[in-house]
Amino acid sequence: MTAYTATVTVRLKHGVLDPEAETTERALERLGFELEDLRSADRFEVDLDAESAEAAADRAEEMAERLLANPTIHDYEVEVAERATADA
Repeated sequence: MTAYTATVTVRLKHGVLDPEAETTERALERLGFELEDLRSADRFEVDLDAESAEAAADRAEEMAERLLANPTIHDYEVEVAERATADA
């Protein structure tokens, strides 16, 4: 088994009301920043052991589909990186 960190980024789909992002976007525009769009996101970092990066990604995808994201209103991305262990 190899140690991995899976990063799951969950954000609302385009067209779904995102009040946090709308408030932040207005504040940034008042500060003089020009934006086309702004969306908020949640990021989850999951440390896990798996046989391969693909297996770790599959487990993180299952976590996203079952709990971390609501597929009706959320899109999500999974990225996996090998994690250095303390005894390595």
